[in-house]
Amino acid sequence: MLDFVRQHTRVIQIVLLPLIAVGFVAVGIQGYSKFMDDTDTIATVAGQKITQTQWDATQRAEADRVRAQMPNVDAKVFDTPMFKKRTLDGLVQEQVMLTAADKLHLVVPDSRLARLISSDPQLTPFLTPEGQWNKTLLEARGRTSQQLESQLRTQYSLQQVIGGITASAFAPAVANQVALEAVMQRREVQLARFDAKAYAASIQPTDAELQKYYDDKDHAALLTAPEQADIEYVVLDLPAVQAGIKVDETELRNFYEQNVKQRYTSPEERRTSHILIKLDPNATSDQRKAARAKAESLLAQIKKSPSSFAELAKRHSDDPGSAANGGDLGFIGRGVMTKPFDDAAFALKPGLLSDLVESDFGYHIILITAVRGGDVHSFDSVRGEIEAEVKKQQAQRQYAEAAERFTNLVYEQADSLQPVADQLKLTIQKANAVTRAPSSGATAGLLSNAKFLETLFDQSNVTNKRNTEAIEIGPNQIVAGRVTHYSAARKRAFDEVKAQMRSAVVAAKAFQMARDDAQRQLDAWKTAPDAAKLGAPVVLSRRQAADLPPALIDAALKAPADKLPGWVVVNVPEQGSVVLKVNKVLSSDMNADQIKLASGEFAQLWAAAEGQSYFNALKSRYKVAVLPAVQAKLDKPTDKGLDAQAR
Repeated sequence: MLDFVRQHTRVIQIVLLPLIAVGFVAVGIQGYSKFMDDTDTIATVAGQKITQTQWDATQRAEADRVRAQMPNVDAKVFDTPMFKKRTLDGLVQEQVMLTAADKLHLVVPDSRLARLISSDPQLTPFLTPEGQWNKTLLEARGRTSQQLESQLRTQYSLQQVIGGITASAFAPAVANQVALEAVMQRREVQLARFDAKAYAASIQPTDAELQKYYDDKDHAALLTAPEQADIEYVVLDLPAVQAGIKVDETELRNFYEQNVKQRYTSPEERRTSHILIKLDPNATSDQRKAARAKAESLLAQIKKSPSSFAELAKRHSDDPGSAANGGDLGFIGRGVMTKPFDDAAFALKPGLLSDLVESDFGYHIILITAVRGGDVHSFDSVRGEIEAEVKKQQAQRQYAEAAERFTNLVYEQADSLQPVADQLKLTIQKANAVTRAPSSGATAGLLSNAKFLETLFDQSNVTNKRNTEAIEIGPNQIVAGRVTHYSAARKRAFDEVKAQMRSAVVAAKAFQMARDDAQRQLDAWKTAPDAAKLGAPVVLSRRQAADLPPALIDAALKAPADKLPGWVVVNVPEQGSVVLKVNKVLSSDMNADQIKLASGEFAQLWAAAEGQSYFNALKSRYKVAVLPAVQAKLDKPTDKGLDAQAR
């Protein structure tokens, strides 16, 4: 597919969504002015509640997933309205789809589920060569085949809700042409740049101008020092609990003896070759006899000439995955193959041949060519690992009790953190000049946790300098803090911000001078085009941007095609102004294959838009509502950079 279509999805959506909207009722999530008595409820779908508890759990799970994929992600992202909105939207969407699947009686029978599982490439790693679940891999991930099949059945049912719409969507030729034209059109332009920096050296702001800037109420926010506090805090987490745990030698040795086979013995793997004579489960008696006779004949030949195994496997085995390799399956661990095969393979000694082994797939002749693993690690070699694990397990058991003591102590002795630190052997930590909003350098930890900071700066905590309540900031992690010194927000002194104001005034004046100069030149060049000092012609389009700012691309493509050449001044924020002359419209340089590919991707976007419109209609049908107070928090503007990461 074409990258430029992906990059300009928004352009295409602007064109196609109005065309689709007439076919569906477009609605958003609506707020109720009056909500239910249940204070934990944050949204409803068809009368079904979505609770704060569910939302919190979803946010934690999504944050854990993001951290696993992006270990260096800015922790402040997880406190942004954008991130919270995305997780709530996910919960709402899931509940809408579940409701629709139930109302529309969309179910996945066992036969269809089996077909979907076998044809889903994402599930292939979890299946054995025979198409059965690899129980070893599932258990390693804490799942059972029954759990996974239940989840997949639900997932496939939900896919049917929108799938019927997206699968049958048809993008009209007119819409296709309009959308692709918006992306593929090329125009020849010439530019003259007026860089604001070129004017800055000549600007010398007077003290009067700086004073005017200082007194302007529009600049108050830029010149205000935020409220700050010096704080101290204590954290209770698993490492803190674990630090106070002592384990005796007997307990360590008992743990070793109980887990030596499962944890301290390297898994045994066997290099296995086999010949499969396939047998259909519904085979007749005669077919079974014929298959067994063939397998017995091959077994007799191999016993007579063991070196012929590989050649016979290539010629006679019905397992296409291993036949070409002389029957070699490579090294396999326990539980990978079906039970009869598994039992036989792990009962053989290297170099020995099995008798006939019957499984659901037919008759196998198994040969073990090598064995590896199965080594037992000595107690001394894993003692450190065992001690850490035992302490961790005990810390997990003791954490709930410690957290309760922590919560009570910071509340009952609210004028100091010393008692809780002494009793639970915690360290009181300090931080100075902490602000209510996370600082730009606080990319992780407490000082980037919006909930902790908001509680610290609560008026009662600031005024009374008492402990905050215990605040959960992560799994098995709570914190309490107190303000030791507070400075209210203030307008900085003139001399303190003089250099900052000077830079701002110079930048504003330079930008204005560049804009005025560009306009004067444009007026002159329009009357005398031959005198225009423009750069060489450049061909641009939305997929061929020539490293130009988006504002220039938009201006060039918006110029009326029937009034060319066209002239316009384009102001580029923080850079200056550009005189842009649009000379002519050029035909697309895409070949037939590229256009076909682009049309295919547009059709996918159209289908997705129809699916979204149908989903919006379902939200209206099932009366989706979000608590107004929650919606107001989600609509709160935040840092654009963090919002981009949250997306």
